[in-house]
Amino acid sequence: MAYRRLLLPLTGTAAGEAALNTALMVARIWHSHVHCLHVRVDARDVAPLAGEGLSGAMIEEMMAATERESGDRAGRVRQLFDRFVEGKDVTIAETAETANKADGATLSFESVAGREEDLVAQRSRLYDLAIVPHPEGGEDVSSSDALHAVLFDSGRPVLIAPRAVPASIGTRVCCAWNGSAESAAAIAAALPWLHQASAVQVLYSPDYQRRGPEVTGILSYLRWHSIEAEAKEFRPQTKEVGAGLLGAARDFSADLLCMGAYSHSRLRQLILGGVTRHVLENADIPVLMCR
Repeated sequence: MAYRRLLLPLTGTAAGEAALNTALMVARIWHSHVHCLHVRVDARDVAPLAGEGLSGAMIEEMMAATERESGDRAGRVRQLFDRFVEGKDVTIAETAETANKADGATLSFESVAGREEDLVAQRSRLYDLAIVPHPEGGEDVSSSDALHAVLFDSGRPVLIAPRAVPASIGTRVCCAWNGSAESAAAIAAALPWLHQASAVQVLYSPDYQRRGPEVTGILSYLRWHSIEAEAKEFRPQTKEVGAGLLGAARDFSADLLCMGAYSHSRLRQLILGGVTRHVLENADIPVLMCR
């Protein structure tokens, strides 16, 4: 019951489909509910972006085209959801009462109009965990907006689903530790996973450490929660701390990595690169992040 209510900002891409499967896996582990939220573009938001020099008729046409495109996309996302649940042993539940009576995982779907980054961040505050499709380029850029909205504005942990559906989640867990408030928040959010994992490893490195407690401190904290974890020092690969972190997780055969996000500012990481950015772009296992 630790993660009772999950939010999945849903897109109509391959990444969105993989995230649906990942979310259902998580829901079955914790007997929880997944609410799939698709945010349509609100045509009214287009008008301020149209700029000067356009006639009223041209702006109206732009808004109408946006409305049609948004509606078509919403239809495709709904079809994706309907195809996904067809034939699966899962209950569709629109209320807490229905979900609480169900034996196992439940799902629901909602499509609303608005700004995705605002709605996803605000809605996430009422959920235990947000599960976000893997950020990609092209038409799935919106999922990256949802990811950063949850990380920076929700106050909730986020699970980034991998591009391909994982075989398992949370049986062998790696925790990235660098002494920061973000890494402490990530480990606290991951405690339910750590309790049920068969093996836990804490990854640390002098190249990753920030001002804060050393790895011995977090190992002691976990022991107070009756969690025995092994400390493992990792080394950067080709000067990339993120690559070393992912390499150590692979060596451990981890099926979940938990870590703090953006110990440095997001702008600095976007310009110069960074551990968070590298992990977001290259992780092939689920990653639980907190900011």
